[in-house]
Formats: sequence, C-alpha cells, structure tokens
Amino acid sequence: MDKHELMTVGAVAERSGFAASALRFYEAEGLIRAERNSGGQRRFERSVLRRLAFIRAASNVGLTLDEIRRELDQLPDSRTPTKADWQRITKHWRGRLDEQILALEKLRDGLESCIGCGCLSLQRCAISNPQDVAADDDTGAAYLPRVLRKPPVRR
Repeated sequence: MDKHELMTVGAVAERSGFAASALRFYEAEGLIRAERNSGGQRRFERSVLRRLAFIRAASNVGLTLDEIRRELDQLPDSRTPTKADWQRITKHWRGRLDEQILALEKLRDGLESCIGCGCLSLQRCAISNPQDVAADDDTGAAYLPRVLRKPPVRR
C-alpha cells in the first residue's frame, strides 16, 4: 500500500480508534491536516495515523491540547516523523509520568484509611474539607495532587 495513498475519514477513524467527529475537531484545531477531493470530502495521508497515535499518547499522559499542539508543531509536515523526532519531543514526558506515578501511589496508599466517602475515618482523612476551608487555597479538588487534576475543558 502506498504511504501517500489518501484515506477516508471512516478508514482513519477505524484505524486510529478516534471517532470521525474527533478527527474533524483535531483538523479544526490544526493538529492534523486533510485534503479535500473534488466532492469536498476529507482525505488524509496515511501519516496522519502516527500523529493521531501521538495525540492519544500525549492526552493519556495528561498534556493539554495547547501542549499537544506545541509538540506537534515541532514535527515536519512534509514527511512522516522519525523515531528521533518522537524521542526529541517526548523526552520531557518521563518527569511528568514520574510525578503522576508518585501522586497516584500516594493517593492509593491513602485509600486504606479514607477515600473521602464520609466514612468514620474523617478525623484522619487527608482529603476531608470541613467547612470548605480549602476554598481559600485553590479551586476544584484542592487536596488532590495537582498533577492528578484534569485542567478544565475550554470550548
């Protein structure tokens, strides 16, 4: 199969695991590119599958759309990214993943005494927030490690 062969939205959705609506969204956001055929239908180069795999991995690590865009902007448009390209733009992920792992381990280890459910261990609970005192310090789940908080969705 020719690597420059153009793929339909349906074919890309099936191969990538992304919904067609997600593909249209990522195109509108400038994260992927599509050509239009004479009937105005989107057609994607096969290399879009690598960009979509990167988007999936980056979002699973916790990168925001803006961070993903900045990373993808470092990749060449005219050729399929190489292993060296991917290594260059993902090397800072290790520190981010290490932070997330530590935060998850701390959260996991704290679940034995309290999961914030209103159980009888509220005197020892590290995430209990009586009288909403945390409201003065932060928004959202203030006692949840910051690395585990998802940024608010902005549309």
